[in-house]
Amino acid sequence: MEQRRNDIVSFVNENGSVTFAQIKERFAGVSEMTLRTDLKVLDQQNRIIRIHGGAKSLDQVTKNDDFLKQRYIRNTEEKKIIAQKALDLVKPGHTIFIDSGSTTTMLSHILKDQPNTFVTSGLTCAIEMAKLKSAKVSLTGGNLNNRSLSVNGFEGLRLIERVNFDEAFIGVTNFSYKTGFTCESESDAELKKAAIQKANKVIILMDSSKYERKGTYTICNLDDVSAVVSDDKLPQEFIKKCEELGIIVY
Repeated sequence: MEQRRNDIVSFVNENGSVTFAQIKERFAGVSEMTLRTDLKVLDQQNRIIRIHGGAKSLDQVTKNDDFLKQRYIRNTEEKKIIAQKALDLVKPGHTIFIDSGSTTTMLSHILKDQPNTFVTSGLTCAIEMAKLKSAKVSLTGGNLNNRSLSVNGFEGLRLIERVNFDEAFIGVTNFSYKTGFTCESESDAELKKAAIQKANKVIILMDSSKYERKGTYTICNLDDVSAVVSDDKLPQEFIKKCEELGIIVY
């Protein structure tokens, strides 16, 4: 199995981009279900980028695009589902923190033009919100993280300390019971923590591929959140644990 997956990575890297039909032809003795599982695992291991109808090499994606757009390619349909569900939780008149990231950018893209106060650390989120006429939008200041296209640091923390949020929509990189919800930037994690502390409700946006994967910097634990918005593929074990803690899973 491991040799086959190594061969798939090599095949994708050699061609840059391949269709699933090409993969099936190259690995003719392997079932379609097994190949789809291989692609999913290799994507989760960050060895290839799984796209609709095939796969791309990491080199091709990073050579031609920036890091956030690379993340857009991953689990796009799942993120669209999450963004649409989260939209129903954005109530008129509420003061809301929207975190940086690809899923929160998708949410920002479909926000209704209604009276809200939004604070975001995401540059791409702020650009999407620029079209809103009825909302007030603030971008946290600070240092630029050119990988997540976010701003963070002392200036951002000072702004967040002055605001009381009705809801905070938080993006995460991974979740495990041992480490809680995590991300890979210490400065991003500090800003997320500050927003969580100032929010009446904490809403985590997380696709199911991030379940039971350890990350570097803990943002918060499961019992710190009010709701988890996901893609209908979370395991029943996690959903049951949330129910026991009074956490709503959308």
